[in-house]
Amino acid sequence: MAASTNGSSPPVLKFLIYGRTGWIGGLLGKLCTAQGIPFAYGAGRLENRAQLEADIDEVAPTHVFNAAGVTGRPNVDWCETHRVETIRANVCGTLTLADVCRARGLVLINYATGCIFEYDAGHPLGSGVGFKEEDTPNFVGSFYSKTKAMVEELLKNYENVCTLRVRMPISSDLSNPRNFITKITRYDKVVDIPNSMTILDELLPISIEMAKRNLTGIWNFTNPGVVSHNEILEMYRDYIDPNFSWKNFNLEEQAKVIVAPRSNNELDTVKLKTEFPELLSIKESLIKNVFKPNQKTSKA
Repeated sequence: MAASTNGSSPPVLKFLIYGRTGWIGGLLGKLCTAQGIPFAYGAGRLENRAQLEADIDEVAPTHVFNAAGVTGRPNVDWCETHRVETIRANVCGTLTLADVCRARGLVLINYATGCIFEYDAGHPLGSGVGFKEEDTPNFVGSFYSKTKAMVEELLKNYENVCTLRVRMPISSDLSNPRNFITKITRYDKVVDIPNSMTILDELLPISIEMAKRNLTGIWNFTNPGVVSHNEILEMYRDYIDPNFSWKNFNLEEQAKVIVAPRSNNELDTVKLKTEFPELLSIKESLIKNVFKPNQKTSKA
């Protein structure tokens, strides 16, 4: 192994990743392979402590990543009618993994959600005032978000956990049905509300770097700034499909076709940007990491 500039060898890494069949878990494995980081996927169920301990014994990781859990298929409305299953995965499972990792002295990188806030009087839409890491969640519209807020509060007591608040994740893979862009291009109608969002192509490598730095605590894990549905669809039209068109509807009309309300918010990213100054704003990252690589039009 090559020596670092100060003459000492860089630390040997080995990652244990939960969420093999999930979108983020799959991307993490590809990133580790590309970076030459040894890794293994966990076989145990998150809520089964003995299975998690067996995984750690077998793999002997330096860090653990949790990209498992329940978001619901096709969307979070599923959680409204499958509450026990949602609790088992998102609360019991996540807490068990955090507890096992703490007992073994391991940092846990936990991909959580920022969909636990909604615009309010102190953080009005369009104000540029985002919710900070220490703010108390104020969105309880969906059962999914309720469970995520519960577990985040409990995880604050685990000094070994790095909680990453992901929102409306986007990647350069525009064929993936979990991709926020892919979702809204397929909807009959969309709302048009500015939101904080996470560009996975840029932020997942940062999460690996956070593990290397052994960073813990809560982090708003989105690109700085906000972007609206219409702004994204305009980029999609300009870069991908010049014939693409869409229709808008308002929140009252949206409420008629969904079971649970959806979170809309802006997260403050000063903490993340301070640690990683190279982090691009959401609109810059969308163009550089998503639309330019997929460009099909002659837009300059």
